[in-house]
Amino acid sequence: MMPLVTSTEMFKKAYEGGYAIGAFNVNNMEIIQGITEAAYEVQAPLILQVSAGARKYANPTYLMKLVEAAEIETGLPICLHLDHGADFEVCKGCVDGGFTSVMIDGSKLPFEENVALTKQVVEYAHAHGVVVEGELGKLAGIEDDVNVAAADASYTRPDEVEEFVTRTGVDSLAIAIGTSHGAYKFKPGQKPQLKFDILEEVGKRLPHFPIVLHGASSVIPAYVEMINAHGGKMPDAIGVPEDMLRQAAKMAVCKINIDSDLRLAMTGTIRKYMAEHPDHFDPRQYLKPARANIKELVKDKLVHVLGCDGKA
Repeated sequence: MMPLVTSTEMFKKAYEGGYAIGAFNVNNMEIIQGITEAAYEVQAPLILQVSAGARKYANPTYLMKLVEAAEIETGLPICLHLDHGADFEVCKGCVDGGFTSVMIDGSKLPFEENVALTKQVVEYAHAHGVVVEGELGKLAGIEDDVNVAAADASYTRPDEVEEFVTRTGVDSLAIAIGTSHGAYKFKPGQKPQLKFDILEEVGKRLPHFPIVLHGASSVIPAYVEMINAHGGKMPDAIGVPEDMLRQAAKMAVCKINIDSDLRLAMTGTIRKYMAEHPDHFDPRQYLKPARANIKELVKDKLVHVLGCDGKA
C-alpha cells in the first residue's frame, strides 16, 4: 500500500506540465470507489477532500478507513485534504487524524486576521509534515457550511497575494476569479466568465506557486435533466464551462475542486433508477449505477478537463 502523500510533488509536476489535479469531495463508500476506480484506469494522481459536512455525516474514522482501502486497491498517490476548515481546532483534528493536507478558510475575515489564523494553522501543520491551503477573496454560493451571498462575494486582490503567502507560509492559495460554490453558478442567459486577468496577475506575482479553484463544477445538464425528469425541481443553471477550466489548468491553477457534479450524478442516477424500478428496495441496486456514473464523470474530468491522466 502506498502511504498517503502531500500535494507538494503533485503540484510541482502539474505547474510544470500545464495541467491540474482533481480534488473531489467524498462522503461515502460509493463516491470514493467511483472516483478512485476512474483515477486508477487512467493513472491519474488524486486529491480526495473531506468537507466539514462530510466529517459530521460519515465520521472521520470511517472516512479514513475508506481512503485507506482506496490506497490498497489502486496503489495511486492519494492526498487526503480537509476542504474549508473553519478554525484552528478543526484543522488540528485533521492533522492529528492522518490528513496530509488541510485548508484553513479565513477568507471571511479581515486581511490581518486571515493572516494570523492561517499562520497558526501552517505552523502546526508543517511541524507534522502536513501542507496547508489558504484562501483570499470570497466565492459566492452555498456548499455544506460555506454560505456566501452574491452581494458579499469579492474577487481576490492580486496586490495582497505576495504578502499573504510570505507572512503565512501557505503551500497553495485558493483565489476568487468568478467561480462559485453549489449548483447555481450562473443563470440562463448570463454569460459565464472567469477573470483570467486576475489569475494571470497572481501568477506573475507568485511564480511557480500553486493556485486553487473552488466551485468549479460544470453543472452537467444531462444530470440536472435526469433529476427534473424524475420528480426533481432544480432550476436551470449554468456551471463553469469546461474550456475555461482547461485554460486555467494551463496557467497557474494546479488544483480544481469538484463536488456538485458528483452530487448531481449520484442523485440523478438514483432518481431515474427508482422511477424505473418502483418495486426495488435493495440499496445495492440503485447505488451500483450511481457509482458507475460517478466513475465515468470523473474519468472524463481527469482526461478532458484536468489533463492529468497518465501523471500518477
